[in-house]
Amino acid sequence: MSTTTPSDIEAAWKRIEPYVRTTPVIRLNRGLLHPDAEVFLKLELMQVTGSFKPRGAFNRILSNNVPAAGIIAASGGNHGLATAYAARALGYHAEIFVPTISSLVKQQRLRDYGATLHVTGANYKEALQASTARARETGALVVHAYNQMETIAGQGTCGREFDLQAPDLDTVLVAAGGGGFIAGIAAWFSGKAKVVSVEPEGCCCLWTAFQNGEPVPVSVSGVAADSLGSTEVGELAWEICRHSVARSVLVKDESIREAQRWLWRELRVIAEPGGAAAFAALLSGAYSPAPSERIGILVCGGNADLQSEAFKA
Repeated sequence: MSTTTPSDIEAAWKRIEPYVRTTPVIRLNRGLLHPDAEVFLKLELMQVTGSFKPRGAFNRILSNNVPAAGIIAASGGNHGLATAYAARALGYHAEIFVPTISSLVKQQRLRDYGATLHVTGANYKEALQASTARARETGALVVHAYNQMETIAGQGTCGREFDLQAPDLDTVLVAAGGGGFIAGIAAWFSGKAKVVSVEPEGCCCLWTAFQNGEPVPVSVSGVAADSLGSTEVGELAWEICRHSVARSVLVKDESIREAQRWLWRELRVIAEPGGAAAFAALLSGAYSPAPSERIGILVCGGNADLQSEAFKA
């Protein structure tokens, strides 16, 4: 099975660079979280649409001929936003399918981007099934949230960027859903830095795949289900992750909420639950750094509910 290489990621960057932002990296003051480790946060939540997803969506669309029927995607929310944004920027129509658990904030933004929105199914898998049936009817270009090589290479451009901004990282903590983002990051950092997957206990398809030696279906629940709630890791992502992800850890929902609160309280950064999950691993101790370790953390989504208790302080 083919895989994604740094050359694929470089090519993706050249393709998408006019349409995406180079997001900032901040170094936390030494001792703020750990007495010795150096911690760098890449604020990918400042990407257009509020998450890393446009990188993959633009690369998928720009790598293909788009038919008259336009573009179609299924999403928990963030991928749909990215696809709708990319379609509008490139002059195409988009149909987006989201499950009923998708936040109302994300649904309204999808409408604002001009997409035809379908709210259907109890979870991402059911929304994906509906979108697949619709794509067969219309012939639209499918932009999958994670299980396409163009998507994975596009997401890998975030790792390329991080590597240039914070050289010589020892470890990179990455939240995982269906696996496209972490696969792209792992493809870039393979042989350079240890990549650690972070998932909520209620949304852990990659962790479960590691336990079983292959992707298997899981149930989905919890505060980050709308963004990390894939029921099974993608096959293409798994081929990369099983070789290039060093470790997989789980975090509790309350640890994610505390990570959201910390990011808001200390940095005035508004992260959604899925976007704060990787940081939660360090904050909660699910990942414990070695002395003098240089740790990079992807804060990857900011489409949060501003009425959440996490932002009251």
